[in-house]
Amino acid sequence: MSKSWDSTSSAESASTYRVAEVIEASTTEFVAQCYELYNLPPLGSLVKTAGAPAELYAVVYNATTAGIEPGRRPIARGRDEPTEEAIYQSSPQLLKLLRSEFCALVVGHRTDDKLCRYLPPQPARIHSFVYPCSAGEIKEFSQSLDFLNILVSTNLSVPAAEIIAAALRQMSAMQEDPQRFLIAAGRELAALLSNDYHQLKAILGKLKP
Repeated sequence: MSKSWDSTSSAESASTYRVAEVIEASTTEFVAQCYELYNLPPLGSLVKTAGAPAELYAVVYNATTAGIEPGRRPIARGRDEPTEEAIYQSSPQLLKLLRSEFCALVVGHRTDDKLCRYLPPQPARIHSFVYPCSAGEIKEFSQSLDFLNILVSTNLSVPAAEIIAAALRQMSAMQEDPQRFLIAAGRELAALLSNDYHQLKAILGKLKP
């Protein structure tokens, strides 16, 4: 059963709305393919996998939509169509020729009912289901800011300031006191980035919702 990524505010069981599947994995991250085209999670979203070896938590840092066949790019089709939707209506095969994927950085895991905000001993398994975290899960995970160290120290293709700020903005929205949460996050970042004022300034400047 697929469902939109706006389900993050839902309290229902995660097992009822898996929306993507792991197709590539390493100790530090995984790539997941969405079941529905363009049903991509927002930048900075907290997502999770389920099953062995553990329940993994990860922050989305990049997303793409491209052709399924490597090296073969989609071609423009809308010159004579009135809307973008009309392109897909006149060429329904496009839904099977394109795929939407996203990359997520692992920032924690749960084993034996213990929530850990550091890398798991093993990566996610291929074909593991991926779920958007509920509001309650986001609130629980963000009770500790230890995961920020992973985001700060990782070299990714997308600017770290954008990813960190996006993640904290979304997490703050799930808190009883969003401003207090952001202040605490700012202090944690100040400690982690004490030797990188420009990076710290870039992140803090993007923390407003």
